[in-house]
Amino acid sequence: MFQDNPLLAQLKQQIQETLPKKEGTIKATEKGFGFLEVDSKTSFFIPPPYMKKCMHGDKVKAIIRTEKEREVAEPEELIEQGISRFIGRVKLFKGKLNVAPDHPQLKKLALKAKTRKGIKSDDLKEGDWVVAHLTRHPLKGDNGFFVEISEKITDADDKIAPWWVTLAQNDLPNSEPAGIDNWQIKDDADLQRVDMTHVPFVTIDGASTKDMDDALYAKKTESGDFELTIAIADPTAYITPDSEMDKVARERGFTIYLPGRNIPMLPRDLADELCSLMQDEIRPALCCTVTISKDGVIADDIQFFAANIKSHARLVYDQVSDWLENGQSPEWQPSEQIATIVRDLYEFSLARADWREKNAVVFPDRPDYRFELSEDNDVVAIHADMRRSANRLVEEAMITANICAGRTLKETFNSGVFNTHAGFKPEKIADVLSFVNPDGELPFSAESVVTLEGFAELRRWLGQQETSYLDNRIRKFQSYSEMGNQPLPHYAMGLDIYATWTSPIRKYGDMINHRMLKAHILGKAPEQTADETVGEELALHRKHHKIAERNVGDWLYARTLAEEPNKQTKFNGEIFDINRAGMRVRLLENGAAAFIPGSLILANKERLECNGDAGTVSVDKEVTYRLGDVLEVVLTEVNQENRSLVAKPTQEFAEVKSVEDSASEAQ
Repeated sequence: MFQDNPLLAQLKQQIQETLPKKEGTIKATEKGFGFLEVDSKTSFFIPPPYMKKCMHGDKVKAIIRTEKEREVAEPEELIEQGISRFIGRVKLFKGKLNVAPDHPQLKKLALKAKTRKGIKSDDLKEGDWVVAHLTRHPLKGDNGFFVEISEKITDADDKIAPWWVTLAQNDLPNSEPAGIDNWQIKDDADLQRVDMTHVPFVTIDGASTKDMDDALYAKKTESGDFELTIAIADPTAYITPDSEMDKVARERGFTIYLPGRNIPMLPRDLADELCSLMQDEIRPALCCTVTISKDGVIADDIQFFAANIKSHARLVYDQVSDWLENGQSPEWQPSEQIATIVRDLYEFSLARADWREKNAVVFPDRPDYRFELSEDNDVVAIHADMRRSANRLVEEAMITANICAGRTLKETFNSGVFNTHAGFKPEKIADVLSFVNPDGELPFSAESVVTLEGFAELRRWLGQQETSYLDNRIRKFQSYSEMGNQPLPHYAMGLDIYATWTSPIRKYGDMINHRMLKAHILGKAPEQTADETVGEELALHRKHHKIAERNVGDWLYARTLAEEPNKQTKFNGEIFDINRAGMRVRLLENGAAAFIPGSLILANKERLECNGDAGTVSVDKEVTYRLGDVLEVVLTEVNQENRSLVAKPTQEFAEVKSVEDSASEAQ
């Protein structure tokens, strides 16, 4: 009787119009209710019935009303969908097709679905991985949620799912670009390549590396200085800026490196064969020669030139490191000529490393964690590879080469693709000084730390402290590294200029710099320059690649460590993040990240404080843990669905008895 009463409907509308409204983002929970997060400090409860009209991540306008003496939000208008394209798993209910999104806050949703033309629903089985698109939304006036499946990624039980699903999730390619039948050299007609095939260049790479993109030669002079020559593979000899292959390379930006496999930026026949600096094969290369003083100073005699080179020895990191560190390698005995070159390269690297330690910024050594996979994609082992002498040798050569390129591009064109870092965020300078120099006794001031020299001096001082706590705190006040076409300093490295050109097989920005360096050699205007958008493009590619690398890693860690909670295996965890909910640690044995909730540090909230601003965890108002600390932990949960690890410290805190309990026991 009252259901269709227009007067009641009008009254209801008038009441709603008088109620306050807020805009915010939906945060869903596993228990069916949610929150409207208006800002970092304001949120409103959303009861389960109202949550059926919205989804985690939706930006909405909601009516705020009081129900049962509590303010609640009722989503009324959709401002922006939280998801449109997403990855999910097929769910079949009474033969009807549904998709459950692969997202921690959305996994319990089962959205009605249909397939796009060309995809047979009969081919989809329970648990299969698919790409889906949200086509209907209740807040748009639709009757419930509805999705359309546009692609099947892989079967439910496919062991390669971590890779295929992650690549699809980030909209990344899952194979290398197609090659062409007959690659041709397409150099500028005026570019003359110097014959350097007689120079005994060496390559130093991992044992399984195929795309060898740098070869090195050094000669120590009688004065103790070093004549260094760096030869870099030259794919721009084959790929012109207006070609389809160049468009593909720019769209990809980088080779994608994932645990256990990579997806090349360029076709493998070019990257792994035709351009790869294989031993005894003549290859086109872009080269740089420069003198490095015995004190590690880069001279002004930088010369770039195009050449044909030939690697005289294909060397392996571990074998060269064994030989340098122990005087011999059981697997490698160099000829006298190669031994002399390697020794001179090593001495050069020591001189440069010493200069950088005193004048720039050297990052602390940390292991690279590497998954060893079986042929059927099971994790056999996780290796923690430390950087050794040969790795540092190559690193110093590449850093030197990139400084030379930066100087040359700046002087010739005042443009290129530069790696830059702006130091501390201006609004955080006061916070930096309050941490490192609260009493004003150290030579750091607001004026000094904004300069390259002052920033580098502060970073060197932080590296000399007994613990990494201050270093970890200060990093939160730094800007992010960027790529752009302006020749700006790289504060984080302590360098006034830095432009990479040493990996053109793997980085599109390096291809641009190659073309500009060739223009410098020819004395011509570049056929391609670094425009204003290229830095943002490359940064976006790099961001998605890093997310993909981390996601695959999380998946493999969850698989590999699944039984560790039952075994109560003890790990050493380094604290790298603290927030009010707990702290995150990196397991030093394998590189996995685990979360330690506050309740597993101490179940008593009154006694525990997790302070993200200070980077500390306190028990009974005394600091117990700080950023950078290493503690012993055990895993308590490995969640396969969310690919997440939960841990707790092995150290336990005694319960504090009340005054009444203590008095009672005393009696």
